Amino acid sequence: MRKRASPLDRFARDLPPGRLEWIGLRPARRAGMRVVDEVRAIADHGLEGDHRSDKTPGSGRQVTLISREFIDQTAHFLGREHIDPGLLRRNLVVSGINLHALRYQRFEIGEALFEAGALCHPCSRMEQALGSGGVAAMLGHGGLCCRILRGGWLRVGDAVCVSREGMTGELFEPA
Repeated sequence: MRKRASPLDRFARDLPPGRLEWIGLRPARRAGMRVVDEVRAIADHGLEGDHRSDKTPGSGRQVTLISREFIDQTAHFLGREHIDPGLLRRNLVVSGINLHALRYQRFEIGEALFEAGALCHPCSRMEQALGSGGVAAMLGHGGLCCRILRGGWLRVGDAVCVSREGMTGELFEPA
């Protein structure tokens, strides 16, 4: 299956790999996050043990992803030194890769293949979790919503790399 075309496709080959830093699962809606070192991604559903995996198959919000850099930026705007990733209610925290450049791209983490789609905008719960100004601090830094195209295991420390799977050959040809 070919991926949806994006004007950023021709730059995808230049993205250096990132790293998976943190994995969090929500066993139920509004439940606290459960932090794990590894998890199985289930194609077209979500992460095993996360309540979203029981939702509508094929949803564009099977997994939510945020970067350590976005978390640090949010902390800066709030005048904090650190924010616990669990407060932000995203499933995966990555670092070392430009998250906005991953939008509409396919990428691999561990054995699984993902496709990033919509921005993951902050919800009003961020005012409760982060305090007054939490939503404003996260605007533009909320991360991405992703689909799982190929299941497999993810482990903290795995590389985050743009995938050639489903791409047209010209994407990876020298410019």
